[in-house]
Amino acid sequence: MARYKDVIETTEQFRSIMGDPIELVTRKTLSHLDRHCGVFIERSPFVLLASSDTDGNFDVSPKGDPEGFVKIMDKHTLAIPDRPGNRRADSIENILHNPKVGLIFLIPGKTETLRISGTAKIVRDTDLRTSMAVRGRSPEFVIVVEVVEAFFHCSKCMIRSKLWQPDHWPSLEGLPRLAETMVDAGKLELSESELHTLVMNDEVERLY
Repeated sequence: MARYKDVIETTEQFRSIMGDPIELVTRKTLSHLDRHCGVFIERSPFVLLASSDTDGNFDVSPKGDPEGFVKIMDKHTLAIPDRPGNRRADSIENILHNPKVGLIFLIPGKTETLRISGTAKIVRDTDLRTSMAVRGRSPEFVIVVEVVEAFFHCSKCMIRSKLWQPDHWPSLEGLPRLAETMVDAGKLELSESELHTLVMNDEVERLY
């Protein structure tokens, strides 16, 4: 038995309700990075990287560093340093099998976002890696993205969520620490306190 009623299954069904986008919206899409995109990327300290494997299983990975950490190689190419993480490397594993990616750049306090889609490759070019060093440490890998599409996304989601308004932020009280979630999910022999200490040390010692 179907769980939901009135499930939309075709583009025609969807568009009969939604309607078509106006020309003003469709014409804002670029096939390259213009000067506005460049300024935004240079100011952004945070980007979300979406990727998927060949079976269509998606991952979205947050990437953050000092503003301008994503390097603009030319108007068609971006380079994103891959900093030390937990070695799952979901994004890199996906890209090696399916190079199509999506990016959303954010700037704290700015309500618009920049969306980019393209194709990615994983490189270890020494000069490029060295140019992205922080605290004397270069990334082991760089994700190079060839831009296919770029456009700015309107402010409505930020206005609705009040994301950049601290007075409206939800309370953090009662939220689990990362260590608690890992112990519960993995049925680990380590105590939450022991794992929390390891996590905190990792965030200090392996930031770069």
